[in-house]
Formats: sequence, structure tokens, C-alpha cells
Amino acid sequence: MRDKNDQAIVVCNMENIDPVGIHTGDSIVVAPSQTLSDREYQMLRSASLKIIRALKIEGGCNVQLALDADSFQYYIIEVNPRVSRSSALASKATGYPIAKIAAKIAIGMTLDEIMNPITGTTYAMYEPALDYVVTKFPRFPFDKFVLGNRQLGTQMKATGEVMAIGRNFEESMLKGIRSLDISGEDFYLPKLTENTIEELTERLVKPDDERIYVLAEVMRKGMTVEQIHELTKIDRFFLNKLKKIIDFETKLAENRGDLEILKEAKWLGLSDTQIARAWGSEVDTVYQTRKDNGLLPVYKMVDTCAAEFESETPYFYSAYEEENESVVTDRKKVIVIGSGPIRIGQGIEFDYATVHSVLALKEAGYEAIIMNSNPETVSTDFSVSDKLYFEPLTLEDVMHVVELEKPEGVIVQFGGQTAINLAEGLERRGVQILGTSLEAIDTAENRDKFEQLLQELNIPQPKGKSVRKLDQAKEAAESIGYPVLVRPSYVIGGSQMEIVYSEEELENYLAKTNHIQHKHPVLIDKYLTGIEVEVDAISDGETTIIPGVMEHIERAGVHSGDSIAVYPTQRLSAEIKQKCVDITIKIAEKLGVKGLINIQFVVHNNEVYVLEVNPRASRTIPFLSKITGVTMANLATRCIIGQSLQEMGYQRGLLPEPKTVSVKVPVFSFEKLRSVDTMLGPEMKSTGEAIGRDRTLEKALYKGLTASGLKIPMEGAVLITVADKDKQEAGEIAKRFFELGFHLYATEGTAEYLQGLELPVTTVGKIDAEGKNVLSIIEKGEVQVVVNSLTSGKKPRSDGFRIRREAVEHGIACLTSLDTAEAIVNVIDSTTFTARPAVSGKAVVL
Repeated sequence: MRDKNDQAIVVCNMENIDPVGIHTGDSIVVAPSQTLSDREYQMLRSASLKIIRALKIEGGCNVQLALDADSFQYYIIEVNPRVSRSSALASKATGYPIAKIAAKIAIGMTLDEIMNPITGTTYAMYEPALDYVVTKFPRFPFDKFVLGNRQLGTQMKATGEVMAIGRNFEESMLKGIRSLDISGEDFYLPKLTENTIEELTERLVKPDDERIYVLAEVMRKGMTVEQIHELTKIDRFFLNKLKKIIDFETKLAENRGDLEILKEAKWLGLSDTQIARAWGSEVDTVYQTRKDNGLLPVYKMVDTCAAEFESETPYFYSAYEEENESVVTDRKKVIVIGSGPIRIGQGIEFDYATVHSVLALKEAGYEAIIMNSNPETVSTDFSVSDKLYFEPLTLEDVMHVVELEKPEGVIVQFGGQTAINLAEGLERRGVQILGTSLEAIDTAENRDKFEQLLQELNIPQPKGKSVRKLDQAKEAAESIGYPVLVRPSYVIGGSQMEIVYSEEELENYLAKTNHIQHKHPVLIDKYLTGIEVEVDAISDGETTIIPGVMEHIERAGVHSGDSIAVYPTQRLSAEIKQKCVDITIKIAEKLGVKGLINIQFVVHNNEVYVLEVNPRASRTIPFLSKITGVTMANLATRCIIGQSLQEMGYQRGLLPEPKTVSVKVPVFSFEKLRSVDTMLGPEMKSTGEAIGRDRTLEKALYKGLTASGLKIPMEGAVLITVADKDKQEAGEIAKRFFELGFHLYATEGTAEYLQGLELPVTTVGKIDAEGKNVLSIIEKGEVQVVVNSLTSGKKPRSDGFRIRREAVEHGIACLTSLDTAEAIVNVIDSTTFTARPAVSGKAVVL
């Protein structure tokens, strides 16, 4: 940080565990740096301060340096003269609010007159000192993109991150691994045990997203630190620390039930699950042994000054030490569980809901406590809640906070699937789940119970079955009739969900997903095409209100997170909309929902079918809250703590709709994620969203699509290559593009069909054809829009896939759903004139 008087300080120094060559956003990072000698540290610190002064930056600045491990030679990689991705991490890691201080410097204040908000007694001119270690882990989207290119390099691929604080490096690192929500509470990926040391060595040389687990596995298989260092160039310091953890697993296995060893294991940060695996016992047994022997963590405060000055901050992390710095009050308390790292399907929307829930609890006079592990969120800002516990969201870590704070209960419905998945364990250990009961959550997530519920209420749903054995899947699909929708239960963001058109495709799907542990059954449903409708409602157990009913532009089959949502609905009859409202109220009241519920419907042949019910905050909550003016998470929290909607002045049913039209448009990161197919389907792929609102749907769409980064061309050419089943619809769309003055290109089959409709089309060759072919016209910028619905047959690297990737990498709008294409034609149509013949096809006789 630097101010106008040329006073400058270093807020935080961080070291990447991964060597240069892996993007810093994809690296595991530790603060403060661990392997620098004082001379090296002072050298890099002086260089950074010289740079910020020479550039005359007022505010924050991020300097990245590379240091040769064998000499004092160093290089400047880059300088960001702004708040960067690592600023949020540095702020949470040190407790020094970089953006807040930078804003004060921007309006002319200086570091020696700005108070440090954490201590309240020192000034911002003070360099933070840490008496703990912070580790940041990136979170990658490859659990969604099974076929994506996982290798790490200079192009960032992570969609989110977690941060962990510990008193030693091992503890901090293991907490970070637990926070990722990948291998549960254990530092162990079972699938790697089947790999040979040669296969694992190759993955060390070409690092990918599972690198830390691969390192652990080769150590378990006996590779030495020196060998690994030669292959990976990761500093020996970190490798030795990792080896200490792996060796300790063996020590545990040799000393089952030994209390002294258990104590040491907890100090090193091993989870109960990891200890139970080494002991060959149950997790609950380890937990009980610790409890009986008073082996529980204490909580330390993050205070920017290594406990040198008095500090008042309510910002804590756990440690297996003596003195507890978290003072428990006698106020009524509620713990709100956050949603952990941002990933596809579970993004910043849940942070929005968490924060509003906490504000509502504070208004109601409760002490609001947040638990979360994501440094990028507002919920982990210590000024939002009364107390912040920066801890992994696992059953073990949540239980420790619950046992210390003894709250009235825990709220899990704002933390996405991460928090919902904790509900069962918490209830088993006697914790009160506030709001919708565990039984109701289970009814909505469990296939058979959910079917029974809908039958009882006489509500139609697509025909479906749940199977546990893979050979039953084929029988089920046969009896339901293809196409079918296949997916695992208890997931968010349509994880591993696919539309399958034939038995061969079903076999492919099952082969691809057989590594998933089927604790829960696989669901197989009849795939119905139609308008998809989404409803978010709030209920207090008696009254249910519905702030809004949204419809999706893309037909059912495209994941709700990837479709464009429109509010209020434009194509539904009043009668169908009323049906959706009635069903929502019936389900909410039957389940006894207290708080939020989200229901997705499909309207097929004028009948409303229920697709799924989520008894929690959904990703449309921020969108609906902002356009209807109803802060839904706030109301839901008030319902959870026992206030009634009628007392707040709400009547049962649908709230009045505005005159304006609003759209939610998804934002994708395809150009960053190589080898990922952009074809939209039931598995979610978008990483963000934008909002557009206006008086007409077309204008709202224009704003929303432009905001989402899509270039809407007003002239030029369009390339159309579609599957046979889509030709008729594509013909209508092609005709409208032509009337708007666009030139039409198409591949042979599609071109023939369009010529049959008397449209002038230029035929282009397939991918490898000589002369003008589909790829060459995209590369040369001769087309501005690509409409492509070639079914991939789920084979990677098909022609359709290559066309879609080519379009994305050249920044051309590539539409894989004909509904989106039609919506875009409507937008272009509303802003330009069309040219149609005055008298169709007849000569004018004078």
C-alpha cells in the first residue's frame, strides 16, 4: 500500500507452493512465505516497495516475483496496479482490509491517519504480523467437465478458492484440503490407489488439478522427497511437511487408540476421518474418544498484530492449544453455514443469501455466527456477522463450533448443497436444524419418498425409476422409453446429468460415471420437452408466498442455471401459471417448509409436471430479490426463527407482478476451459450471470445478452449446421436471418433443406474438406453467428464439438439451443428493419 506522502508498507507476502509456470490463481499459496531466508525476503520486499513508489501508485498494488532457488537472482513477473485476486486473500489472511484502506487513500487520506479497523488502537501504517499460517487452495470445475483438459499451465482454470488458517503449515494445509469438498473429510482419493507409480509419475511431471493427492499417493507408494523434488521442482520444505503427514498415517496405524499419538495427530491437523482410516475404526468412535478425553480445539483470533496489541475482532480459527480467545456470550445465538468454495452450480448467489440471513438475525436481536471457508465472499468479512469462524465446512469442524457456542440451532438452507449435506450428520449428533426439517429435506432429495409425496398430492411428474445397480438401468430405461434423463441424487448443478437417446449412449454414460461412489441411487426419468418454469417461494409452515414465477427461454433439458430466465412469464396462460402456484403451495405446506423452497416444472402438452424440488435457497434468489424488491433471504430467515408472514403483512399466493420485463442471462467461461464442449444440456456449465430489464422482452434481452459478454451482430453472415430432428425449426430461424439481411452458410444436409425452402444458401464443406469449409469461414471471420445443434453422440472430438470450440475461441456467438437462437433473432429484429417481397413470388402486372 502507498499513499500520497510516499509512505508505503507491505501488507502480506505469499509464496506459491507450485513453481513458476502454473498460473498463480491455480497454485496452492501459503502466507507468510515459508522458504525465504531473511536476506531473500528483505531483497524482494525492497524491490516491491521501489516499484510501487516508482509507479506513484496511490492505493494497493500486487507485485509477483520469481526467485531462483539456487542463487539470489530474481525476476519481476508482473505488477497489477489495482486490487487483484490475491488482495481478497491477503485481506482475509492478515485481517488488514486492503480495499477499504485503498478507498480512503484514493480520497486523499494517508496511512498514518487511517485507523486499523481490526485493532481499533493502531494505525494503517503498521505492517501486519501473523502468528499463524494461511493456505489457499484453488477449486477447479473438472468434477463437472470430466472430459476437459485438466493440465495446469499459464492459463487460469480454477473457478473458486478456499483458505485455511492453522498454527502450523501441516494443519493449515489439511484444513484447506478438507474445505475443497472433493475428498470429504479425508486427504485421500481412493481412485488413485489403482494407478501404478509410472502413471502417477507422469501426472507429477504434467501437473493437474489433483496434484496434491497425487503427491500424497506417490509418497504412500514409497517415492522419496528427493525424487519428487527432481520431477516437480516443488521446494523440499513443502515436500518434507507433506511426508510428515503421510508418515504419521503409518504411525497412527501402528498405535491404534493411543491418546498421545491422537493428540499429536490433531495438532498436525489430521481429521477424525483420516485417523479413523488409519485406525480402521468408525469416525464417530474417534470423535467420542476425543470428547471423553477433552481433546477439543480452542479458537484463536485473527488480529493483524500477532497478539501484540489488544484487539476486538470477532474473527477466529481453530487450533489444538491451551488458551481459547473466543469469548462465548450468553445471548441467543444462531450459526449460519456458508457454501464453501465457488464452483459451477454453487456460486456467489449463496453468499448473497448467507449475508442477508445474517443481517436478518442481527435485526431480530440474535447473535449471528457465520462459518465459511471462502476468502472471496462477503460472508467471510468479519464486519458482517457478530462472529466469524473461518473453518472448513465439514461435520467435525462445524460440531466443534456448535459445542463451544451452544447456539439455539444451525441454519443450513443458505449454503447450497454443501450445507444441506451436513444436515443429517448434525441432527445425528443432536444439533437443532432450524427451518425446514431434515425429514422434509430428505423427502425432496430421496426419489421414492418424493414420488410418494407427489402421488399423495395427486401432482403429475415425468415417469421415472431409481436404480442402485447399473444392470437395472437398462431395464428401467427400456420400460420408461427413450429419451431419458439420467442423474445421481443429492447433487447440485445437474452434476453428471445427461439426456440419453439410446441404449448405446446409456452404456457410454454408465462407463464414464462408474467411478462415482453410489451411496445414493441413480435416477432415470422420461425426458419431456416443453417450457420449463421455475418458482421460488417462502413459507413459514402455514402461509406460503411466491415472489415470482419465471419461465426459461430454452426448453426443458437445458439446465436451469444455463438457461435464460424471464420474469414475469411471457408465454404461459393464466391457468397454467395458477397451476404452478397451487402446486408450489401444496408441496411447501405438505413438507412443512420453513424458509425457502425452489420448484422446477415442465409444461408439456398443456399439463404441468414437477421436475424437482429443492428445500433450500436456489441460485435465482438474488435475481428475484433484486427485481421484485422482496429480500427473500431476509424474509426466509425471519420465518425460520418463528415469525409469521401474515404478521409481516403478506398474503398467501403470488405477489403482484411489475410492468417491466427482466431476464437473467448466464455467463460462460468456455474460452478459459479448453476441450470443454459448449453444447448446453442438463449438466450446468455457466460460471456467472447478468441481468437485463426493460419494458419489452427484446430490449431486456438485448441488455442482458450484451452484459453477459455476447456480441449481438446487426449484420453479416450466419452458419447453420443442425441435427436432422432440428431442421424444420432451424428453417424458420434461417428464413428470419435472411429477411434481416444476413448471408446464410450451411453444411450440405442443412443447406439442401434450406434450399428446399427457397432460401439462398452458400454450401460449405465439412471440417476437413478442401476450399471453403466450416472451420475456415469461422477462422477468417466470415460469419458472425453460429447455430449448431449437432448431437455429439457423447463422443469427444466430434465435428459438432470442433465447430463449437472454434467459434468460442474466435469470440463468435455460438448458439447450441434453437430457443436461444430464436430469442436473438427477435432481439435483432426489434432493432432493425426486415426486407420481405411485397407480393410473394408473382410478377407485378402494370
